[in-house]
Amino acid sequence: MRILAIDMGTGTQDILLLETSGPVENNVKMVMPSATEIAARRIRRATREGRPVLLTGVTMGGGPCHWALEAHVREGHSVCATPEAAKTFDDDLAVVAGMGVRVVSEDEATQLRGVERIEMRDLDLVAIRKALASFEVPTDFDGLALGCLDHGEAPPGYSDRLFRFDHLRRVVRTRNDLRGFAYLPQEVPSYLTRARSMLSCVDADVPTVFLDTGPAAALGALQDPQVGGNLPQVVVNLGNMHTLGFYLQGREILALYEHHTGLLEPSDIESLTERLVEGTLTHEEVFAGHGHGVYYVERPEEKPAVVAVTGPQRGKLRGSRLHPYFATPHGDMMISGCFGLVEAFAERHPDRRDEIEAVLAS
Repeated sequence: MRILAIDMGTGTQDILLLETSGPVENNVKMVMPSATEIAARRIRRATREGRPVLLTGVTMGGGPCHWALEAHVREGHSVCATPEAAKTFDDDLAVVAGMGVRVVSEDEATQLRGVERIEMRDLDLVAIRKALASFEVPTDFDGLALGCLDHGEAPPGYSDRLFRFDHLRRVVRTRNDLRGFAYLPQEVPSYLTRARSMLSCVDADVPTVFLDTGPAAALGALQDPQVGGNLPQVVVNLGNMHTLGFYLQGREILALYEHHTGLLEPSDIESLTERLVEGTLTHEEVFAGHGHGVYYVERPEEKPAVVAVTGPQRGKLRGSRLHPYFATPHGDMMISGCFGLVEAFAERHPDRRDEIEAVLAS
């Protein structure tokens, strides 16, 4: 069995082709620029060449492509975008127009000439197949596990940070298990527009699962015996844009917080994590500091046996007073999220579970 797992972040997209016929260590892995970074590079190239830009496609992750677009407009160059592509930058198209972007219909877009056409999408299976084929790796797969971070489409006037955290809290209350964040395509809530757009780019008729990147990273970290074998655990995922801290009893969530990595100094992460464990961190102060929030399922009663750290910004906690353990599931930290995605796939497709769990356990 071959499962393709794609963990779409802000800086990188991490890709694992899990083959159950051999050791995990022999699997094909790629850490490539993220979709938003690729779009940003294409926009910046158009800026250098003085070319107008047309954005088509679907809603995707922002960050780098948003900043590149703002710079393009500041340089005096024009931008057009179809409605779904424009929602990458804000769900309110009036706000996007206020950025200097002309929103055009799909029909209008096909008539435009002399523009740099950039397709917005978080998932490009054509490109991944080309990369695999370049190394004589078969390009077919039996299942697909996808992950990205989705703020969700918040109602007008409602904070997107709070709206995302409402979603996290709602899922935990429904099923307190990291795997509770795993959705089959038809189950993804309508407000998770980025996730649904990512799934819309799937061009293969194979079993598929979607999982948020934060729980995916935590699930992956637990596959490191030094993390999963010590209860309770704290797992901190230091992504390029978001930091999620989970206080766990295995896959069960005792408490969690979410913040923006770029706003946090190492001492801030230490304080957030220590106070989460102590039960003194409040939702109001995290939100007031431009984070998302904190949620306690129950107040912790004992100290964690291990504080595990994963994610591309994990270096922020090197030498920390938390004495963190740098999780390396199956020997590879950057693929932590992919291993979590594969576990979520096994959870939601029980007919494949035994075979997947056997290779992960080996």
